[in-house]
Amino acid sequence: MPNTILIGAQWGDEGKGKIIDVLTEESDIVVRTQGGNNAGHTVFIGKEKYVLHLVPSGILRRGKLCVIGNGVVVDPVSLMGEIEGLRQRRVKVEGNLVLSETAHLVLPYHRELDAQRELLKGKHKIGTTKRGIGPAYGDKAARTGLRIVDLINPPRFEAMLRQKIRENNEVLKAFGAKPLSFAKVHAEYRAAGDYLKAFVANTVILLHEATQRKARILFEGAQGTFLDLDHGTYPFVTSSNTTAGGACTGSGVSPNRMDRVVGVMKAYTTRVGEGPLPTESADIADMLHAMGREFGATTGRARRCGWFDAVATREAARVNGIDELAVTNIDGLDTLETIKVCVAYRDGSAQYDYVPNDIEVLSRCKPVYLEFPGWRTSTHQVRRWAQLPLKARQYLKAIAELTEARLSIASVGPDRAQTIFL
Repeated sequence: MPNTILIGAQWGDEGKGKIIDVLTEESDIVVRTQGGNNAGHTVFIGKEKYVLHLVPSGILRRGKLCVIGNGVVVDPVSLMGEIEGLRQRRVKVEGNLVLSETAHLVLPYHRELDAQRELLKGKHKIGTTKRGIGPAYGDKAARTGLRIVDLINPPRFEAMLRQKIRENNEVLKAFGAKPLSFAKVHAEYRAAGDYLKAFVANTVILLHEATQRKARILFEGAQGTFLDLDHGTYPFVTSSNTTAGGACTGSGVSPNRMDRVVGVMKAYTTRVGEGPLPTESADIADMLHAMGREFGATTGRARRCGWFDAVATREAARVNGIDELAVTNIDGLDTLETIKVCVAYRDGSAQYDYVPNDIEVLSRCKPVYLEFPGWRTSTHQVRRWAQLPLKARQYLKAIAELTEARLSIASVGPDRAQTIFL
């Protein structure tokens, strides 16, 4: 398999964890390039369910090297707990996981600031996971952040942490929040630093050498295109570049070493948190939630659900340069008599075939729909394209054409075997 960037083509939660796991079979290295433990990738192997937050999904395949790249913000205590959880389930981590020494740290004051800012915004809140991701990236941009390379240098880390807690306690006091104990934070993070030190390396050099020997690398995205800091529905976005370009900056692998971009999207649309969702539908949300589907892997929050949005996914294809599409959760639509697809937005007399950048305009937009007949039969047992109901094939071809990318994978369930390659 060539070097592949895998990204979410919607608002995240598209089922990337499963598709990454499937594609890892033909990869040598899997690299996580952005985000933090606000992401959650769910992978089913047989009857076993794994939820990963920082460790790349490739860890569930034997003999695959997994890299947490420089673009990720890492909560060391959370990562230590995740690794321990994998070990307890007899997943081999030693020798299979490498952590970038230049990845930035998420610290307790980041989480406190995240929570306080959301409280202050009230009804205008963004809907973050309150994991401290935004404030950690804020420190990175302000050039005041602490990195893994600092964490594993005890004297330096102690001095830097003492100063940062002193500064941030003043800010927290201004919010009316309780100040943090340096001694407690230092002890907890020093223990995590000692634990993680064996995994730390210069991952840019490691990946450069891998490209030199023609290793097959899969770049794992977190969140989705419309949560991208630059190209998403700002300000209702995450704090990193979730689009294909983020795979290069978040790993140190240059664009001319990338061979293809695979975009993952659901056969319908979901998002978690606040912000516009033009095709949102209470009916489809109630149906999916009643089926036990569409609850966040990280927060457990019920996801907002709507019909497939071809306007948004077509823009995602353009921004990311998507070559191939993987469509997931097809089976979620198995019972419907009629399925809607949004092909344009309307705001008064104005009509858009792209996503408006003005969040107030986008919030007012109403979807213009085409309707497709449902197939009304279970697709769970389907393993080949020709076995899919004709109406399901027609629907998938239509949304691929509207997205302007080639359909290459269709998923009819969470298990590895429930994957159809075209």
